[in-house]
Amino acid sequence: MKVIFNADDFGLTNGVTDGIIKAHLNGVINSTTLMMNGKAVDYAIAIAKQTPSLPIGIHLVLTYGKPLCTDVPELVNANGDFKFTKDIQQLSPCEIKQIEQEWRTQIEAFRSAGLTLNHIDSHHHVHGWVALKDLIITLAKEYHVPLRYTQTLKDEKDLLYTDKLWARFSNNNDSLDVFQQLKKVKTDSIEVITHPGIVDQDLRQISSYVDQREQELEILCQLNVPNWVN
Repeated sequence: MKVIFNADDFGLTNGVTDGIIKAHLNGVINSTTLMMNGKAVDYAIAIAKQTPSLPIGIHLVLTYGKPLCTDVPELVNANGDFKFTKDIQQLSPCEIKQIEQEWRTQIEAFRSAGLTLNHIDSHHHVHGWVALKDLIITLAKEYHVPLRYTQTLKDEKDLLYTDKLWARFSNNNDSLDVFQQLKKVKTDSIEVITHPGIVDQDLRQISSYVDQREQELEILCQLNVPNWVN
């Protein structure tokens, strides 16, 4: 079985970025995805170039921070931040058009940084919204990269990063048995979503998932990959 441990939120803060690199060099993380509007995006890009062993995709954003585009009024609130929450699913044609504009800008910013785009996923799994299915498929085909599995994309097997998704990895000791749990899943490939990090002040100001990231990091550095994993 192919098992990919992806660390979300690369570039969110310096500490999160450092934690992900540590979980790759000293643990089982073998993939990550970069937030192009993160507080530490430039730092993450520099670190990524120093760590060629770590494949890096893009973590498309629609529910955190500010857009990269300055002319997407349908996507922002009065403060200029993205107006969407992870639960919003219905979108107007105008919103979808501006989301395409913003996501293309995020992807092009990633590529312009000199990084090789490995795959696409998204913050809060928004690329799995039904209203955005056609758009995300178009982007995957255009940029020739796979997409993180979601229920809405399960029939697009040729476009998927893995056949299944494991979203139950957490900061508790049960995750020390993650390989035993994964072995019971009938699939050829699976992605495990993780959120390791080192806590810094920026993280405490912007996230509700804080100390748990260090606990995840500790677990990820304790795991041993069994020989049945490709």
